[in-house]
Amino acid sequence: MTASRPSFMHLNPTDTVGIALRPLAAGEAALGVTLRADIPLGHKFAVRPMAQGAAVVKYGQVMAVATQAIAPGDHVHSHNAAMSDSHSDQASHTGVIHAPPARTTFQGYLRPDGRAGTRNFIGIMASVNCSSTVCNAIADMANRTLLPRFPNIDGFAPIVHDQGCGMASAGEGFDALVRVLKGYRDHPNFGGVLIVGLGCEVNQLTLYKRTDWTEERIGIFNIQDVGGSASAVRRAMELLEPICAAANTDTRSAQPVSKLVLGMQCGGSDGFSGITANPALGVASDMLVAAGGTSILSETPEIFGAEHLLIARAAPETGAKINAMIDWWRHYTAVNGASLDNNPSPGNKKGGLTTILEKSLGAVAKGGLSPLAGAFAYAEPIRIPGFVYMDSPGYDPVAATGQVASGANLIAFTTGRGSCFGAKPAPSIKLASNSDLYRRMSEDMDMDCGVVVEQGVSLEEMGARIYDLLLDTASGQKTRSEDFGYGDNEFVPWKIGAVL
Repeated sequence: MTASRPSFMHLNPTDTVGIALRPLAAGEAALGVTLRADIPLGHKFAVRPMAQGAAVVKYGQVMAVATQAIAPGDHVHSHNAAMSDSHSDQASHTGVIHAPPARTTFQGYLRPDGRAGTRNFIGIMASVNCSSTVCNAIADMANRTLLPRFPNIDGFAPIVHDQGCGMASAGEGFDALVRVLKGYRDHPNFGGVLIVGLGCEVNQLTLYKRTDWTEERIGIFNIQDVGGSASAVRRAMELLEPICAAANTDTRSAQPVSKLVLGMQCGGSDGFSGITANPALGVASDMLVAAGGTSILSETPEIFGAEHLLIARAAPETGAKINAMIDWWRHYTAVNGASLDNNPSPGNKKGGLTTILEKSLGAVAKGGLSPLAGAFAYAEPIRIPGFVYMDSPGYDPVAATGQVASGANLIAFTTGRGSCFGAKPAPSIKLASNSDLYRRMSEDMDMDCGVVVEQGVSLEEMGARIYDLLLDTASGQKTRSEDFGYGDNEFVPWKIGAVL
């Protein structure tokens, strides 16, 4: 007989709040208190009195301060709690090394540089927005006319964007764009790449030529050099013939999990994300790392206030890099008239998240317990095993684009409100934080992590299920977002600096 679903949860004995696992009505008893207000699903209620200025504690960590006196049974949210300027400098652990899991291989595409692909796309990459429409036309024609002839190719992925000109030819913004495009050019999920420029842009094609690639794997030209837009499409079809013939010979073979690079994302988070999907993904991340793989945590605004939990697991030089990233973001948000506490979206708050610190504590749970092996700039190549951090905004398409450029050949994306994100060329697995979401949006969700509270499934078991799904997906199993066709519009490089 299936156990009935619990109505509330107390995550840590030191927590001053409980969490509603279903809508609770005023007058109900929960965790030894009588509720003084209705508590929506995923929201918090006080389990002990808190004076104005007192700490609101969740996950055993300070996540906010009371902005007014809070009585036991009160609804605790943005009307009576807010961000604190201080947070703990001490973490509860310094990193745990786990035993390798039993399953340590997947079926992937071995590439000449030793990396392995989980997909075999052909990339149609624009150097500048001015060539994006042509790249879309090339990808559309190739998917209609070439793909049926080459069954070992997964498709033609347009890599188009709104940058590449009207920008300085040096500095943070330009350097980030070049890193992103080079990362995609060299990505193991591409069996071949066609790069198309306009000809007069700041981001010149000469930056992307490689002497070690042959015409069987890469093509490159400017629209202005071949006679215009329609001529560019015809030229592309000519160049794609040998590229497709070569990529069509690529086949899957057994590859070690050490060749998997997992980008971890969360979007549309809710009050369940930090207690189901995120920590379960953390377990899967630990399993991947124990097998020699790499997992990447990102979204710097969303770790704000919880960065000490990462720094405690890192060597001093890596911890210093994390602190430098936080300092950069403090300055960046200040000069742009924002603050890091502006991050929780209306949807996050509707789902029960009150402050960025509360969201951060749950977001960091995706990183599991493994030591932090390195910290990297946005889209910087990541070629080391272990749990690592890559700087990025909290905006999911921008963060995921950077992770894929860094080498992620797989994305795991947790959501509580219902994100529909999908990427190319890296497949994106959607992990629902609650079963209501999974039932409501089953056509977009790949796994229901709500069974942690619905059925009492342990985080360890849930993490093992995610790990198996990661390997199945890496071996070719399609995700929901792939079935629908997501990925053509989700390539969003981080735009830093002035548009000129």
